[in-house]
Amino acid sequence: MAYRRTVLLFVLTTVFFGGASVGRGDIYKYVDPEGVVHLTNVPTDRSLPYVLVIREKRVIIQLNRLNGDQAPYGELIARAADRYGVDPALIRAIIRTESNYNHRAVSPAGARGLMQLMPATAAALRVGDSFHPENNIDGGVRYLRYLMTLFNGNLPLVLAAYNAGENAVLRYNHRIPPYPETQTYVRRVLHHLNRYSGSTMQ
Repeated sequence: MAYRRTVLLFVLTTVFFGGASVGRGDIYKYVDPEGVVHLTNVPTDRSLPYVLVIREKRVIIQLNRLNGDQAPYGELIARAADRYGVDPALIRAIIRTESNYNHRAVSPAGARGLMQLMPATAAALRVGDSFHPENNIDGGVRYLRYLMTLFNGNLPLVLAAYNAGENAVLRYNHRIPPYPETQTYVRRVLHHLNRYSGSTMQ
C-alpha cells in the first residue's frame, strides 16, 4: 500500500523539573483517512485505532557484573530515606527492580545507575554523575518523594509514575497505565517491598 506521506511523531513524557523519567521504546502506528501514517511512542488519543508495531524489551545492560552487591549501599539508602521521609525498604525494592544493585547498569533507553535515572531527569535533579551511588540514590529518592506527594502516597501510582512518567498516570486518570512493562514493574517492586519490610538488608 502506498501512502501519500508519513508523519513521524514521538510524544515524549515529561516529569518533574521538565525532565523525562523513562524512555518508552514501543512504537504505535495509525493511518488516518487521508493515508497519512502517524507513529508515536505514547498514543494519547484513545479513540484512534493505534496498532503496536514495535515493542521495546526493557533489558538492563550490566556493565560490570550480573548481580550487584547491595551491602555497600545500606548506609546511603538509610541516609536518603531519613532525609526525604521515604521507607528504606521501598528504596531497596526499587533499586533491586531497577538495576539489581549494579551501580553501573544502563538500560537501552539510557537510564543509568542504581535507581535508573534518565540523563534529563538526572540533570533536572542536579545529579552530576548518575553512576555515583550516593548521588544516584539521593536524586532517585528525591524524585520518589515528589511523586509520593503528587499522588498522595498511593504507592502503586507512585511506582507506575516512576516507571512510565507522571504524565502517563495523569493521562489515565490516576490509574496505572495499561503498559505491560509498567504493570509488571509495579508488581515486582511490591513483591520486593514485601520481602524487605521489617527485615535487615537481604
